[in-house]
Amino acid sequence: MAEDASDIDKLYEYGERLNEAKDKSQNVEDYEGIIRAAKGSIKAKQLAAQLIPRFFKHFPGLAGQAFEAYLDLCEAEELGVRVQAIRGLPLLCKDTPEYVPKIVDVLGQLLMAEEIVERDAVHKALMSLLRQDVKECQSSKISFLAASLTALFKHIESSNEPVADETIRGKVLSFIRDKVFPLKAELLKPQEQMERHITDLVKRSLQDVTGAEFKMFMDFLRSLSIFGEKAPPERVQELIEIIGGQADLDAQFNVSDGDHIDRLISCLHMALPFFMKGASNSKFVNYLNKHIIPVFDKLPEERRVDMLKNLAECSPYTTPQDSRQLLPSVVQLLKKYMPKRKTEEMNFTYVECLLYTFHHLAYKTPNATNSLCGYKIVTGQPSDRLGEDFSENFKEFTERLTVVEDLARATMTKLTRGMAENNKAMGAAKTEEDKLSIKVKRQTTTSGLRTCNNIFTMTKPLHLKSPSFIGDKKINLSWKEAVKTLSPTATAEAGAKRTATTANGSNNTANKKGRGEGGGQNQLVNRAFQGLSRGGRSTAGGRAWGGRGRGRGFH
Repeated sequence: MAEDASDIDKLYEYGERLNEAKDKSQNVEDYEGIIRAAKGSIKAKQLAAQLIPRFFKHFPGLAGQAFEAYLDLCEAEELGVRVQAIRGLPLLCKDTPEYVPKIVDVLGQLLMAEEIVERDAVHKALMSLLRQDVKECQSSKISFLAASLTALFKHIESSNEPVADETIRGKVLSFIRDKVFPLKAELLKPQEQMERHITDLVKRSLQDVTGAEFKMFMDFLRSLSIFGEKAPPERVQELIEIIGGQADLDAQFNVSDGDHIDRLISCLHMALPFFMKGASNSKFVNYLNKHIIPVFDKLPEERRVDMLKNLAECSPYTTPQDSRQLLPSVVQLLKKYMPKRKTEEMNFTYVECLLYTFHHLAYKTPNATNSLCGYKIVTGQPSDRLGEDFSENFKEFTERLTVVEDLARATMTKLTRGMAENNKAMGAAKTEEDKLSIKVKRQTTTSGLRTCNNIFTMTKPLHLKSPSFIGDKKINLSWKEAVKTLSPTATAEAGAKRTATTANGSNNTANKKGRGEGGGQNQLVNRAFQGLSRGGRSTAGGRAWGGRGRGRGFH
């Protein structure tokens, strides 16, 4: 005990002499004594944790030795010592910015701390460091803040080598999501430069991410001012390129690769808002036309309707040139899924999607339908092909349209009758469970009626020899209607699927089950992203949407 007290007294002496010294760099022995105390008693360690960072900048020749001793304090057996040392880490680099990457790296690893008080200390140290960076960058020292963010992202990116510890990566990712992203307005200053810097860091981190992580990063990028409402077209297109890279649009498609199918559908859905802002959908559309539509029937049933819904929503933003290329494939699918006889089954959602896509593509390139459907649309171009006889195509196409209308009419009669029965049942319902069941049936019926009404609206003009195609927002796709959540569990469970309805493809006139299951588009991304848990890297070397696997990145 006497020896410990003597060591403490010496530490205080070292500290006092250093405080009083005008040229502190001359007191090398005092600072060396403080460094040695990091291996002493608990009280000596705690005092050393205060003194080492206080005088760190004055002894560059001892910096390496002092830093290693300080790291030992951060890993000490005693919780109090560790917390004291962690709190002092930001002070080590206050005047020595070259140590920022090392200290941020250390704090990133310490996020694994199990003790709450220790983990809170790590969070506060990191935030203190980032806020300290803001002050520095306001003095035109942008590199200080940039260095901190770069070091933090090193734990989650894998552009050059695999991440050493997946647990650390997860902890750092959570910290960035929960602590850094919400404070972007405060931290990212100067705004444009730092938003560009963190965008580059995010892009480098996307080589090896899960679907949920990718969605998180994209939501963050969309929130940045450089990609905001006033962003120039090239910025919006940059986001499309990021999404396209994640969808692996340069890869050869393998219909048995369910991971790629999920990514493609989810990325296409995520890209839709950017198509609305003027970004090109050409790469997506051409990939679908070349790789997906030819093997559409081989896709998993539950993914077909998701693909068609995305294609439909994407079609209004397709260029005339791409529309002309895609239209033949869409017409082929229409002929396949519009029955030739009323006794055949029909998937109403498929037909709604395909008719909507057909109208918007044909609106952009109307005379392409002359040879495909036997229409007589005159534009004065050689591609009108008016001298050729396509009357058989017109006959077949319009006959199928008539069958579709007959089936839709019969279904609407049944649905209307069912709605009346549901209303009557609701009046007689006594328990909340019964009422909930009837509400679900009402939604099912309402969705089915919306789908049938849309089909009627779109088939009606197509019987004419020179039809007018619908190229505006006149049609409100059935699944785009807002559907109120019936119970908290409907949205609380990650990846939960919407209740099956006639309109989402789970039913048809013949009541055939499993004919394409399509939840609302507002839940599509949640199902595809949030419902996937972290796994190992893909054994095939491709980016695993549920786990993680190396894929094409951004440099």
